Amino acid sequence: MRIRFLMLGKTRRPEIGALLRDYVTRIGRTNAVEVTEVRDGAAAIKKLAASKSATVVLLDPGGKVMDSETFAHWIREQRDRGTREMVFVCGDADGFPELVREQVKTKLSLSSMTYSHELARLMLSEQIYRAFAILSGSSYPK
Repeated sequence: MRIRFLMLGKTRRPEIGALLRDYVTRIGRTNAVEVTEVRDGAAAIKKLAASKSATVVLLDPGGKVMDSETFAHWIREQRDRGTREMVFVCGDADGFPELVREQVKTKLSLSSMTYSHELARLMLSEQIYRAFAILSGSSYPK
């Protein structure tokens, strides 16, 4: 299953960018993974239109909250149903244009707390890596 991160805006803080690249590299050891940074919501909508068969997940404070185990099992269910691609949409400092929010039905919240968009991207990448580690029986999640 291919994992795609669709990110509005750039990750500007170099230390967070380095950690994000590290987790993307780790995910890439077992799954195809791609990171796309787009300038704005209009560009994100174009990218989403090209991903019609993908399961698209919007990172949103009002989304479903899952613990790591539940998230891992949800990813496994998606994979077992034949999902070939999952796209995780991450907003910028201003969040998402309403049109992006309307197009994406599945919403995921990392926490009821508020994080910077850059930190949220990093946390999402770590949780995806953790989910695949849980599914493979790795000792990482302990």
